[in-house]
Amino acid sequence: MIIKMFYSFARLICVLFMKVLFRLRVHGAENIPGRKPFIVCSNHLSWFDPVAVGVAIPGRYKVHFMAKRELFVNSLVGFLLRRLGAFPLNREDADYSAIKRAYQLLQNGQVLGLFPEGSRSKTGKLQKPYNGTALIAVRSGVPILPVAIVGPYRLFKPLNVHIGAPFVLPPLVYERRDDKKAQLEKMSAHVMEHIAKLLPKESIESNVNDIQPDKDGEKFIAE
Repeated sequence: MIIKMFYSFARLICVLFMKVLFRLRVHGAENIPGRKPFIVCSNHLSWFDPVAVGVAIPGRYKVHFMAKRELFVNSLVGFLLRRLGAFPLNREDADYSAIKRAYQLLQNGQVLGLFPEGSRSKTGKLQKPYNGTALIAVRSGVPILPVAIVGPYRLFKPLNVHIGAPFVLPPLVYERRDDKKAQLEKMSAHVMEHIAKLLPKESIESNVNDIQPDKDGEKFIAE
């Protein structure tokens, strides 16, 4: 009960923060699934992205974000992040505990928040995705809700969050490990294509088909 009250109070602060300071505008809210579970996948521009996405999604859906473990080093910050639903991820290696936690949340009917690019874009353009997002989506079988944040973040200037139609990735069918990797790479690119469709042209790479997964993407994959 206390945790629920803390989350509700913290979300109210975040809503006021985003709508007053950044004039947050949400487009496509009608695309949000009527029931859980699902995975929210967004581009990544700023430290404020989880707040912007969390506010854009209705309060009845608590979004559990996978966040880099460095944010949890400070005990107070880590405590607050966990109370808000976030959990740590080691981006340097295949973090089985984080991926297991993601599966558990989805199995329990929760909403998972992921940034397929893995890190913030310094240019504002889409980056190459890791394969972990596609893997989690395929193995869980839940819909992906694409979200695009159109920045930059400027005080008292409109910040737009566009929400696209949910989609489901097809199951993995493979005989060799290389086939599995190739399929995940295509699915990862497919996720980014859905996000790209929500962005203005200047925020997209010269060719959406060139947004192929990072060759180091296996770091975010559990076999």
